[in-house]
Amino acid sequence: QVQLVESGGGLVQPGWSLRVSCAASGFTLDWYAIGWFRQAPGKEREGVSCISSSDGSTYYADSVKGRFTISRDNAKNTVYLQMNSLKPEDTAVYYCARGQVYYCSDHTADYNYWGQGTQVTVSS
Repeated sequence: QVQLVESGGGLVQPGWSLRVSCAASGFTLDWYAIGWFRQAPGKEREGVSCISSSDGSTYYADSVKGRFTISRDNAKNTVYLQMNSLKPEDTAVYYCARGQVYYCSDHTADYNYWGQGTQVTVSS
């Protein structure tokens, strides 16, 4: 069955870096768009980044552009989100999700499988 498992979250200081991983199983990774979303307490889940299945094109929310990088290792069936220059406002639970289509979207309704999430806390 389809499974997505996030890992790599933790507590870091502002300005530090962190890489979160999304290990996929039960499907061929590069057939689907994979998105990263985050949800802070009291806020709606928002799209952070995405990598498409067709040509590997990527999407980034304006709030993380230039700081976060998404990548995919098909051999390991894993998608990564490298997060640099972290800010306190990046604090959230980070989720990866499999898209229902091959192209990127920042709408949660376009994703039908979700991981359990990994907590990222940026605080001094």
